[in-house]
Amino acid sequence: MPRRTAALVALSLLLTGCGADGRVTLDFFQFKPEATEVFDRIIAGFEREHPGIRVVQNHVPNAETAVRARLVRGDVPDVLALNGSSVFGELARAGVFHDFSRHPAREAINPAVQRILDDLGTHRPGEVNGLPFASNANGIIYNKSLFDAHGVRPPTSWPDLLTAARRFEAAGVTPFYLTLKDAWTALPTFNALAANLAPGDFFARRAAGRTSFGAAYGEVTARLAELYRYGQPDRFSRGYDEGNREFAQGRSAMYLQGSYAIPAIRKAGPRFEIGTFNPHDKLVAGVDVAITMPREPRRPKEAALFVDYLMRPAVLRAYAREQVAVPPLREATPDDPALQGVMPFFAEGRLTGYPDHQIPLAVGLERIIQQFLIDGDRRAFLAELDSEYDKVMERRS
Repeated sequence: MPRRTAALVALSLLLTGCGADGRVTLDFFQFKPEATEVFDRIIAGFEREHPGIRVVQNHVPNAETAVRARLVRGDVPDVLALNGSSVFGELARAGVFHDFSRHPAREAINPAVQRILDDLGTHRPGEVNGLPFASNANGIIYNKSLFDAHGVRPPTSWPDLLTAARRFEAAGVTPFYLTLKDAWTALPTFNALAANLAPGDFFARRAAGRTSFGAAYGEVTARLAELYRYGQPDRFSRGYDEGNREFAQGRSAMYLQGSYAIPAIRKAGPRFEIGTFNPHDKLVAGVDVAITMPREPRRPKEAALFVDYLMRPAVLRAYAREQVAVPPLREATPDDPALQGVMPFFAEGRLTGYPDHQIPLAVGLERIIQQFLIDGDRRAFLAELDSEYDKVMERRS
C-alpha cells in the first residue's frame, strides 16, 4: 500500500474510532489513579462480552483541568468517570453531559445518593446528567481497640463526641490526629458541621443575596474550633499522608477523615480493627465516582453498552469492595466491616451532600479555614468567606 494511502487509512480509522482489527475504540476518561487496576479488570470483562469494542482507559494527573481542556477543544471522551464535585455540577449545567433520566439503571440506585449528584447541577430541571457509581461516607474513623480499652462507645451526638474526646485526653490518648499542613484536611469536619447546622436552603439564599456566612455559620465556626482543640501539638506541621500512617500506628483514637482514607490507612499496617461512626443527624456523603457520557456522543451505541455494563449491580459492588466505597444501590451492603457504622444512614436516606461542593473553588475555602484554625479569629474567618464568595459570584454574573 502506498505510504500516502496508508496514512489516510490510519487517519480514517482514528477519526471513526476503529482500530486496524476493525474493533470500535472507546475513550474512557477516569480521574482516580488508585482505581486504574480495578477499571482494567472491569474493562477486560466488558471486552470479553463485546469483542467488537476496545476500551482505552485514559487517566492523567489533574483530571479536572485535563477534562476542561479537552472540552475546550471539542474532544469529549466517549465515557467519563468523574468525581461528583462542583466541577461536575458546572459542566452538567453547561449542557455537556447526556440525560440519563430514563436509564434503567436508575431503578436500582439509592434515591438519596442520586439526589446528592443532581443537586450539584443539571442542564435542565428533571434531567439526570450522571449516574452514581460509588459513594463515600464523611464520617469519623476510629480505633476500635482504643475505644474498647477505655470503655468508650462510638458517639451518636455532638455531646457524646466531646465527652469521648475529653475522656481520651484525660487518659493521655490523643483524641484526634490532625493534619493541617494540608489545608484541605479540615474540610471533612467543616462539611459535617455545615451540613447539619446551617439551614437547608442556605446556598440558594446565599446566591440570591438574602443571607451570609456570617449570619448562618456562627455555630459551625464555634464547633469547628472546639473540636480542633483535641489534637496533637504539631497539627500544623503534619500532612494527610503522615496522618494516615500515624493513625495506623495507634497515635490517636479518632481520625477526622471519610471512608476514602481507609485504604491508605490499611497500607500502613494497623494492628487494630478500623470502624466508622457519624455523630450528626445526617451523614455527609458524596458521589465519589459518577459515570456519564457526552450529550452528543460520537459512538452512542458502543458508549451506551459500556455505561450499561459499568452500572450493573455486580460491577458496582465489585468496585466498592476493592476501593472501600459504598455501592450506590438501594440495597447497599458493603462487605467491608469498617463501613458498618455508617450504613444505617444510607438505608434510611439520612444523607446530604458536601457543602463545600456548593462553594466555588476560586473562593479558596481550604486556605480560609486553615487560617482560622491557626489564629482562631471567627469574625475574620466569616468576613473573608463572605467577601471572597461575593467576588467570585460577581465575576460570574
